[in-house]
Amino acid sequence: MRFGVGNGWRGLAAAALLTGLAAGCGGSGDDPDASGTKEKASATAEVAALGESIGAAGSACELPVTFDIAEFWEAEAIDAASQQGETGNEITDDLADAFLHQGRVTMACEVDAKPAGKLGFLRVWTGRPGDADARAVLEGFVTAEEGASGAEYRSFKTGSLSGTEVEYTTTSELLEETKKERALAVSTPDGPVVVHLGGMDTEEHEAMLPAYELAKRTLEVTA
Repeated sequence: MRFGVGNGWRGLAAAALLTGLAAGCGGSGDDPDASGTKEKASATAEVAALGESIGAAGSACELPVTFDIAEFWEAEAIDAASQQGETGNEITDDLADAFLHQGRVTMACEVDAKPAGKLGFLRVWTGRPGDADARAVLEGFVTAEEGASGAEYRSFKTGSLSGTEVEYTTTSELLEETKKERALAVSTPDGPVVVHLGGMDTEEHEAMLPAYELAKRTLEVTA
């Protein structure tokens, strides 16, 4: 399972060792334009009840994009820079760095499903301006996930935004279990954004998909 950052990442070393969050291998995907069936399925997917909106100035997380989060889910901004080197322990700090950065993006916001009775997070990762290729950024994100395989990429469009989405699985050798993951990436004037949905296991992941669909369908560039 994945562990939250907002309540203090001093337990991060154990979390990272359990889930293998350091850089690793990734899967290769299919043609993004050869998935009409999956696009149709996504269009009819269940969407969660509306909670608050995040991303705009003054919201729980100020981001290059805005989107709605599911009812009862709670968002918290992650200041990756302030959490690096906090303990003075080289091993722990290296694990923190691996947890807060993945591929070409850095964790910026964590939306916790526990208040809604589920175990998992919707996490938002941001990159530097000028790194505009959403597909390349998403591929780098998956490749950096240890134990990732079976990645299937496809293009998507929502509102004025278009980007790339991926479904893949991760396998933990320590826990001897495989679970589903899903993420999307879009490009904005302020840099790329990756929105990722994990979950403690595949069952929890699938239970949280309506929250992911809500975020995806309401995604817009921050005004």
